[in-house]
Amino acid sequence: MNPKLTLRDKKKEATTFALAEAAFELALVRGMDGFIVDDIVQQAGVSRRTFANYFSCKEEAVAAYFMSSASKEDQNMLLAGLPPDATPLDALYCLLKLQFTSAFLHKLRQFVSLANQYPTLEPYLLSVFHRLQIAAQEVLEQFTRGRYTDGYTHLLAGAVYGAFIPIMDGRLNVLLPGEAQDERSSAISFDHYLNSMFGYLRKGF
Repeated sequence: MNPKLTLRDKKKEATTFALAEAAFELALVRGMDGFIVDDIVQQAGVSRRTFANYFSCKEEAVAAYFMSSASKEDQNMLLAGLPPDATPLDALYCLLKLQFTSAFLHKLRQFVSLANQYPTLEPYLLSVFHRLQIAAQEVLEQFTRGRYTDGYTHLLAGAVYGAFIPIMDGRLNVLLPGEAQDERSSAISFDHYLNSMFGYLRKGF
């Protein structure tokens, strides 16, 4: 059972998110070269010293916007709601649907686009995908409870989360939820891609 967050923890989370949200919004509007840390703290309504307590640079703050897409409470409810015969793939599929909401996917694609324009963001982009993958591994380990060999959850989460990178950077023609398909386009829907990917995993490629 996870300990409940204290009031101090909640305040820290709120401050982290306020700074990250301000940094991401400024990056979208002005580009990474168009704002400085002072702009972030002014928009978030905190001091520059507070920013320094949380982040080392504006790039780190922008990336932090994506570091917690689903709460621990939501993840615990997800695991509790799975049927007794659910497999790790079933758990991971449900987790992905929880993490990768329509709004999150669209913003993540915007972040990838920013990283393509501003190389200083690239290491943080990799960090975001790594953190999402680690979070998935932790949920899978909690779900499997030692029923699978060491490394299984790492391989499974790595295969699935690695498959999202070409969607985000445009190498695969996949429509995000809410995007309309052009009549001449050969794009497939995100749900179709997700279901196809898990179909391959279930059949062992």
